[in-house]
Amino acid sequence: MTGEPDLSEHDHDRRFSLRALLRHVSRFARMAALGALASVAHAQSAAHAPAGPSVALYYGTNPPVEELAAFDIVVVDPDAHFDPRAHASAHPAWFAYVSVGEVNPHRAYYHAMPRQWLPGVNEAWASHVIDQTAAQWPAFFVDKVIAPLWKKGYRGFFLDTLDSYHLIAKTDATRAAQEAGLVRVIRAIKKRYPDAKLIFNRGFEILPQVHDLACMVAFESLYRGWDAGKQRYTEVPQADRDWLLMQAATIRDQYRLPVLSIDYCPPADGACAAATAARITEAGFVPYVTDGGLATVGVGAAGTGNARP
Repeated sequence: MTGEPDLSEHDHDRRFSLRALLRHVSRFARMAALGALASVAHAQSAAHAPAGPSVALYYGTNPPVEELAAFDIVVVDPDAHFDPRAHASAHPAWFAYVSVGEVNPHRAYYHAMPRQWLPGVNEAWASHVIDQTAAQWPAFFVDKVIAPLWKKGYRGFFLDTLDSYHLIAKTDATRAAQEAGLVRVIRAIKKRYPDAKLIFNRGFEILPQVHDLACMVAFESLYRGWDAGKQRYTEVPQADRDWLLMQAATIRDQYRLPVLSIDYCPPADGACAAATAARITEAGFVPYVTDGGLATVGVGAAGTGNARP
C-alpha cells in the first residue's frame, strides 16, 4: 500500500512496488531457476489449507459493520470516523491501519515530526518518507501513533509501508541502517503493548529478526494488482508472482505465520474477485480481493465478503 492516503480524495495506501520486486528478482542469475523454485513453492503451498483468520481491509468512512461481521479481522483507517469500542461486541477484531515508513501531512502527528526525519517524498501518494534511523523515532511512533489508538480501543495494528525506506536508501549500508530502525520501531510497540497484535505488510527483509512479533504477514498483488498512477487494474507478471510465492512459502513454512494476499479487481466485477480469491486459496494463502481504493467490502475466504457476479 504505497504511500500515505489522502482521505479527502479516497486514496489509500497500497503496497505493490515493482521496483522493489525487480531489485530482488535481479539477484537471481537465472530466471529459469527462479521459475522452477517458485513452482516447487506453489506445489507445496497447494498441499496446505489456507490456515489463518479471514481478513478484510476497509478504508472508507463509516465501515459497514454488519457486512464486515463475517470476517475474523477487519483493518480500518483510524481517521475514518470509526470507534472500535462502539462495536466491541461485533465478531471482527478491529485493527488500525498505521503507516510506519511514510507519513501524509493530514495525519495529526505530522506537524510534530522534525523535518530532518523526512528526507524523501513518495510523489505518487504525496507522502513523506521517514528516516527510520532517527534516534527518537521509535519512541515518537509509540507515543504519538500507537498510544492514542490503543486508548481508543484498538488492540491490533496493520503496519504498512515497511519497505518505503528503499526510496531513500541506495546502498547496502544505508538499507541495513534503515532496516535496523524498523526493527527498533516494531520492538518498541511490543515493549509498550505486549498484547498488541501486529500484521506486517511485507517487511520481508526484517522478518528474520521480528517474525516472532507478528501474527500475520500480508503482501499485495499476487495475481491481480492496482496501478494507482494509471488508475487501472492489472494482471501481475509471472516473474513478480514467482518471487512473491517464494517469499510467502518461507513465511508460512519457516516462520509458521499465516499469509494474507491482498489483490485487486474492479468493484463491479464479482467474477474477477471470486476467481482471484479462489486462486489465492488454492495457492495456500488467506485471500482478500477488493477495489483499488479499499472502499468496498471485498471477497475473502469462502463464506466471507461480497462475491457479486
